[in-house]
Amino acid sequence: MADFHTPSTERLFRAFQSLETEEECRRFLEDICTIREIQDMAQRLDTAILLEEGLNYHEIAQKVGISTATISRVSRALRYGSGGYREMLDKMKQSGEIGTCVRQYGTDTGRKTE
Repeated sequence: MADFHTPSTERLFRAFQSLETEEECRRFLEDICTIREIQDMAQRLDTAILLEEGLNYHEIAQKVGISTATISRVSRALRYGSGGYREMLDKMKQSGEIGTCVRQYGTDTGRKTE
């Protein structure tokens, strides 16, 4: 993967870090990304959650409407990436947000999702 740590990307990371509320984040994303880009990122996050909950690629593809190639990419990042998904999933587990995603897709994995 190409090194994307440039002054511009570092500035972007700091801009995200400076956001204090969900509404600020929503407004910033709406201005900086296309709706499709935001939807794609949301699907990838949901995919990471559902992979973590034990769903298989076929189930995720059907429920989320995402390609198995993208599911594979998310799975690889979960296992071998820089740890960003893992950190976010841990935070989402603590806040109960994982359960919200699982319920959204009508998924009963039998795992505790608090």
